[in-house]
Amino acid sequence: MSQIEERLTELEIRFTHQARLIEELNEVVTDCNQSIARLEAENGRLREMLKSFAPELSESPDE
Repeated sequence: MSQIEERLTELEIRFTHQARLIEELNEVVTDCNQSIARLEAENGRLREMLKSFAPELSESPDE
């Protein structure tokens, strides 16, 4: 195999690995976004519950 063919083969292998890695990272990002959305919704529900327990508090104690 010539040097150019070897380099091309190596580049194709690297490209394939990088494409697979990008797909895996995209799945991780998608999962994280879904988790964030669930946590934001839960946070909103908990804030509403807290308001109903203590309506006189306008802000949380740590703000």
